[in-house]
Amino acid sequence: MLKDNELLMTAAKAADDKRAEDIMVLDMRGISLVADYFLICHGNSDKQVQAIAREMKEKAQEKGFDVKHLEGFDEAKWVLVDLGDVVAHIFHRDERSYYNLERLWGDAPLVPILEELEQ
Repeated sequence: MLKDNELLMTAAKAADDKRAEDIMVLDMRGISLVADYFLICHGNSDKQVQAIAREMKEKAQEKGFDVKHLEGFDEAKWVLVDLGDVVAHIFHRDERSYYNLERLWGDAPLVPILEELEQ
């Protein structure tokens, strides 16, 4: 769990550093076989979405985490960064409300990370 928490905070901090908006984490343990956590956030432009994804990938690799897959980077509408136990969904603002993953996975508990980001 400690390694998961470090990975989760690395991804969240990278998103925050690039000014991602409305960062939230869903605890998917026992709900999804894909990952333990979904990190969801959005950017306001294609360039910002790409910058968030790039920063997340670089920071995870710097800390020795394996980036398993990066999908949707060129289109920059919904970029998926697969970090194994953590899967980040970085949306363009307009796409986020359309797909509304928070509602889709509404039974997943929210993980409070904002306090840790502000430290």
